[in-house]
Amino acid sequence: MTSNNATFQEIVSALDIIGIAVFAISGALVAARRQMDPIGFIIVGTATAIGGGTLRDLVLGVHPVFWVSDSTFLVISFTVSLATFWLARPLTRLYPVLVWLDAIGMALFAVTGTQKAASLGASPVVAIFMGVMTASFGGLMRDVLCGEKPLLFHREIYASAAIVGGAVWLGSAWLPLVQESRFGIAFLAAFGVRAAAIIWKIGLPPYRQP
Repeated sequence: MTSNNATFQEIVSALDIIGIAVFAISGALVAARRQMDPIGFIIVGTATAIGGGTLRDLVLGVHPVFWVSDSTFLVISFTVSLATFWLARPLTRLYPVLVWLDAIGMALFAVTGTQKAASLGASPVVAIFMGVMTASFGGLMRDVLCGEKPLLFHREIYASAAIVGGAVWLGSAWLPLVQESRFGIAFLAAFGVRAAAIIWKIGLPPYRQP
């Protein structure tokens, strides 16, 4: 059992690294649109990549936060953000691909954030909110730093997809499944909701003044 848990945590760490890289690229591309210098790319890309996880750890009282205990995450954020400074033009042409990569990163972070909070003894509601925070708040920081209208407050289904992923992760605990299968199902649930929103342009109705 210990060996299985260790293997699962290694998988989660690898997925976290993938999510960090994807979010760093998405943040750096917004910096490109704002015509920032390399330092701006690094700051915006890194804030996007690690912002949500940092807030999650601070709220949960995890000390040190994940990128302090393992600087690999910080190095990847810096490196990918800086590399995007030179690759921004070809990457921008691949914007549709990046939208899907962002959806993958959101789904990964929604589940890993919920899983981490639950493993620390958080209640189901808190664990799901931590998943949403991990998946969404880096993007919120990116938009605020770049003067963009935050995606989190748009009618687009984004945080809602993260809620679905976290809820499925917690709910699947009642099923006779190994953790890897639970993670896969929860990831597909979050990604599926976001994918449907992208393909069919589904969104929540905004408030309208009477």
